[in-house]
Amino acid sequence: MSLSNFDLNQNYYSFSENNSTPIVFIHGVGLDHQMWEPQIEAFKNYSTLTYDLLGHGKTPWSKENLDFEDFSNQLNQLLNHLKLEKIYLVGFSLGSLIALNFAAKYQDKIEKLILIGTTYKRSDQERALVLDRYNQAKLNKPISKMALKRWFSDEYLKNHPKTYDLFMNILQKNPDDHKNFLKAYKLFANHKDDLEIIKKIKTKTLVITGSLDPGSTPLMSKELCKDLVNADFIEIKNGKHLCSIECSDDVNINIEKFIKN
Repeated sequence: MSLSNFDLNQNYYSFSENNSTPIVFIHGVGLDHQMWEPQIEAFKNYSTLTYDLLGHGKTPWSKENLDFEDFSNQLNQLLNHLKLEKIYLVGFSLGSLIALNFAAKYQDKIEKLILIGTTYKRSDQERALVLDRYNQAKLNKPISKMALKRWFSDEYLKNHPKTYDLFMNILQKNPDDHKNFLKAYKLFANHKDDLEIIKKIKTKTLVITGSLDPGSTPLMSKELCKDLVNADFIEIKNGKHLCSIECSDDVNINIEKFIKN
């Protein structure tokens, strides 16, 4: 059974029920549920839930600011709406930071946690680069093509024009969507790691990063694994930031193995 709908709080979601613990996927900043298409296809024998974050895709947001509490509450409301008591939680980029915050608050709801392309202990230089991109976005400068170059290899984009078109389309925002994108991007760009939150998480965790990811480096993921109580690290060979798409077979195999063990 598949449901694509809005809950009572106007959160857009797509839920496929298959009599198993659901795998819930949280997308990254500026994106929407469509980024998880390779995973939904690969895990069609599992229950899966994708949704649009507040102010992204089809989910509205009208308040002045956005914070991790808002995002955690959104996911909790959605799980309550669908009566889901236990989940596997997968987060990408900003979604992985949301997943960490959610895991610290609602640990009893998470069977296992998977973080893809997460940031941790950014250097001053790495932080400055992200803030610079945020400032460019604030000035309405075109950043979509640069983003895709960071997220995918040139060869992949050349050989997959449909993926290129899909992401360019998702990243083109109308004025209201752009305002909400900036609220989430500001949160991501200014994020500071909270060791207290990290140490709270006892859930078995898998941290996945592409070996060629320039902004969420393997070193960051290794550092995060050291500070998490119960975490393993997988490096995806030749993967960039969106290795979940470009190297989807590798990523999906590792997610499934982790869930099953």
